[in-house]
Amino acid sequence: MTDLTLGAARAAYYEANGFGADGGDSLEWVPLKIWKLTVKIPNSDGRRRAVRIHDLHHVVTGYATTLAGEAEIGAWELASGCLRFPAATVLNLAACTIGVAIAPRRCVRAWARGRATRNLYSEDGVEHLLPRSVDDTRSALGLDRAAPKIRVRDVLAVTAITIPLLLLPLAVIATVIALV
Repeated sequence: MTDLTLGAARAAYYEANGFGADGGDSLEWVPLKIWKLTVKIPNSDGRRRAVRIHDLHHVVTGYATTLAGEAEIGAWELASGCLRFPAATVLNLAACTIGVAIAPRRCVRAWARGRATRNLYSEDGVEHLLPRSVDDTRSALGLDRAAPKIRVRDVLAVTAITIPLLLLPLAVIATVIALV
């Protein structure tokens, strides 16, 4: 595939996506584009720590930074384990929920891949990872193997984590109507 280091591949990823040399790490507020709407969220220390790893995951998984791609990587990170990082968990749940609405098969496929592989959230920071090769990292995480078959449990898991979030806006609307 490539003999690039994670550091070089991450720099190319930042450049290709217009994220700046530091990937937006120095920003106080980060723009998130959802369809035609752009919202800004605080770039907290927890978010910074999570995104440093998340960006390396884009490099090793190949998931795009499109809305569907973020949904895929969100599902993959949730299934492969990101609960240690609350910011990653919340953002991934939101992305996966949007993904179920726009690309459900892709989200379930990414979930299945995530349950069969590892991720980098167990690492203590990312700087020590940057000299590693992309290929060696993909292999260590199990990303060089064929994707697993989607199972009923994958569909049920994605449904279980996203349906409550899809129903939340309806509950809020119903509550407001009931109070008016």
